[in-house]
Amino acid sequence: MTTAPHHSPASGAVTGVPRPRPVPYDPQLEPGLAACRDLIERIPLRADTILANRAYFATIVPPVTEAIGERPVEFEHVTVAGPAGAPDVELTVLRPRGGVRDAPGIYGIHGGGMVLGNRFFGIAGLVEEVLTFGAVAVSVEYRLAPEHPAPDAAEDCYAGLVWFAENAAALGVDPARILVGGASAGGGLSAAVALMARDRGGPALAGQMLDCPMIDDRNTTVSSRQYDGIGIWDRNNNDTGWNALLGADRGTDAVSPYAAPSRAGDLSGLPPAYIAVGAAEVFRDEAVDYATRIWATGGQAELHVWSGGYHGFTGFSPDAEVSRAAVAARESWMRRVLGITGRSR
Repeated sequence: MTTAPHHSPASGAVTGVPRPRPVPYDPQLEPGLAACRDLIERIPLRADTILANRAYFATIVPPVTEAIGERPVEFEHVTVAGPAGAPDVELTVLRPRGGVRDAPGIYGIHGGGMVLGNRFFGIAGLVEEVLTFGAVAVSVEYRLAPEHPAPDAAEDCYAGLVWFAENAAALGVDPARILVGGASAGGGLSAAVALMARDRGGPALAGQMLDCPMIDDRNTTVSSRQYDGIGIWDRNNNDTGWNALLGADRGTDAVSPYAAPSRAGDLSGLPPAYIAVGAAEVFRDEAVDYATRIWATGGQAELHVWSGGYHGFTGFSPDAEVSRAAVAARESWMRRVLGITGRSR
């Protein structure tokens, strides 16, 4: 074992505590991991580098037109009412060219550790889902921390979802077949939105797709200590994101479940969840715990822990066998909760 560096009390680590031996990466994933680190993590993410990372991200996130290319998908940008007393929310709507009727709806929330990215980060995945499922997808722009601490991001995402559900028919969407989903911070915000919809009597979601979700501010799990200075989105990045979002409240009882869904005392009455995570990443243990707690209420959760998977491995290692299996499993779940038989393309 090696010794983990010192971290703040909010991170749950103490100087000199041995770091557990990390789970090894799948060898087929290692080239993609190296490429991902080279592209995404050129500037270590710390409190004083958030702005520099945002500026860099702006150079690598392609516009929606590039994400669509020549494929038969059309888009429009929409401005909708934000949370009470807050600014309006920007959305991008994607639909099959020529329009649809009674289509499934996919509400996508981007990742970025609560501090980075915009609604075009990862939108290529939504384009693929529009084509695969004949769906209408919406990507939401939410306010970022630390300038906008919790609950601003979750409230923005919820406001956008309410608009999507209320305008489903006009968009060609069956309001009974809308799911919310995202990866990393987007997965955490998707879980938060599902909790908000339940608690506020809001849109009845068909499902919540939580891919490597960022849901627990405490950073005290075994997996959070295994990946300290290793891989992408390690323990240190996680500290940066949560500190920015929660400030002095982090690690205290003041943290809302809408900021860190693992804090929810009651996970009953939620829409079916798809929870996927790599075995070789920080978020593994909190994802497993979240699924287990949903099952304990009699709820529905489909959990996948992918052997040797790093954080977000399907995006940078799409040709690896485990990535193909992960994508197939996610698409299978989506077809089932959205009531789709076979593929739409």
